[in-house]
Amino acid sequence: MKLKTFFGAAALALTAVPAFAQDIMVHDSYARAASPSAMAGAAFMQIMNHGDSGDRLIDVRSDVAKRTELHTHIEGDNGVMQMRQVEGGFAIPAGETHMLARGGDHVMFMGLNESLNHGDSVTVTLVFENAGEVEVQIPVDLERQPDHGAMSHGDQNGDEGEADEGHSH
Repeated sequence: MKLKTFFGAAALALTAVPAFAQDIMVHDSYARAASPSAMAGAAFMQIMNHGDSGDRLIDVRSDVAKRTELHTHIEGDNGVMQMRQVEGGFAIPAGETHMLARGGDHVMFMGLNESLNHGDSVTVTLVFENAGEVEVQIPVDLERQPDHGAMSHGDQNGDEGEADEGHSH
């Protein structure tokens, strides 16, 4: 069993390598299921634009789910956070980082074709307006907690409903 844990950790470390395309760099990515029995999941990451001009993440694709979309959380009239698809994508200004984080902007997997097991890897294609397609291998990390000190808008058991603020730097 220890050998399996070692190889799982090694695979997770290897898939956490940043992805590059032209001036776009994807770093610190991870995916998770909404809950152990969920048919939905999400992916989170830092997208850095090291170029001299802005870009925009306009689409996302993956075979892991029937539908893969760009989503964000919006506060509803009653103060409850709700997930919504973002049709226009996310702007990534030149020289800045856009966070896809729990409770903020994120990649949403709906109708999972397979379970997301800790240590597995999910292939995701990010489509940028200028940089084009960037394929990333995203490790599934079911143990990762939201960033310490971030604001929470949901339950405390690590489900997708738990939120921390997503923002641009």
